[in-house]
Amino acid sequence: MRPATPADAVAVTALMNQVDELEIGRPETDPHTVLADLEHPGTDLERDSWLVEAGGQLLAFGLLWDPSGGERIDVDLYALPSHRAETDRILAAMEARAPAKARANGATRAVVHLHLNAAPTLDTGLLKERGWRVVRRYHVLHRPLDPARDPLPEPPAGVRVRGCVTEEDRVRVHALYQESFAGHFGFQPRSYEMWLHDLGVRGLDWNLVWIVTADGLGDCGFLIARDDREAMGWIRSVGVLPAARGRGLGGFLLRHAFGAFAARGRDTVGLGVDTRNATGAPRLYERHGLTLHYAVDTWETVVR
Repeated sequence: MRPATPADAVAVTALMNQVDELEIGRPETDPHTVLADLEHPGTDLERDSWLVEAGGQLLAFGLLWDPSGGERIDVDLYALPSHRAETDRILAAMEARAPAKARANGATRAVVHLHLNAAPTLDTGLLKERGWRVVRRYHVLHRPLDPARDPLPEPPAGVRVRGCVTEEDRVRVHALYQESFAGHFGFQPRSYEMWLHDLGVRGLDWNLVWIVTADGLGDCGFLIARDDREAMGWIRSVGVLPAARGRGLGGFLLRHAFGAFAARGRDTVGLGVDTRNATGAPRLYERHGLTLHYAVDTWETVVR
């Protein structure tokens, strides 16, 4: 077992795609997303990453990072089937590292989150034995696109949409994001600089970021989409301020993104949603034709 380096991005991507094929039937991990994780400014790869290899074959990969500056620590763990011992070694290393990371933030415990496919290759019995439990479920949804069926929509009366073309617009989207998601499960406030990094700003097409404005409310919603995934166009975030909800703005932003992706020749769009989202997002997505692609569980353990 050794730490990862950015040079391992290709091998790690290949491992993740092997796991994708087993769990969802096709590879959907792109190298640039893996490299962005390995280059995250808050991650010390020497202490926060783990690779297990045998005979030149990558068997398991783990990564730990601190999204909160407090007690919350996130981890990723990918392992090929039948490699329980390697998985256990990485879990033990993560559980040993997480409290030190949290303690450096002034926290007295580490609340560790791991996201796994609901039918994972990883042995979840091992997680249960170590005291982990499922605390949340997310759905990854997708929808076919067609240029004839998905034109750019006309804005509702009193509503305007604009692209995110200036630095001032980007700062505004960050503020809207922070306010829109403040009450959501797992939300962690982030500085503008950290938010930009987590967006993967180097590969982000700002032509696929929009701000919606309504009479009497000003800027009150946004949508961030990405067109750098091979599998499908991706809606990363869509948010509407609490005072502006119930006016159809979220649906309008979705249709706007559908139209933009269809005009680019994309045939599929996807997004992720918390199944217990209190704002009605799952029902909104269902009304707009998005259906289940696969489910992801959030596993949690608390280490003091």
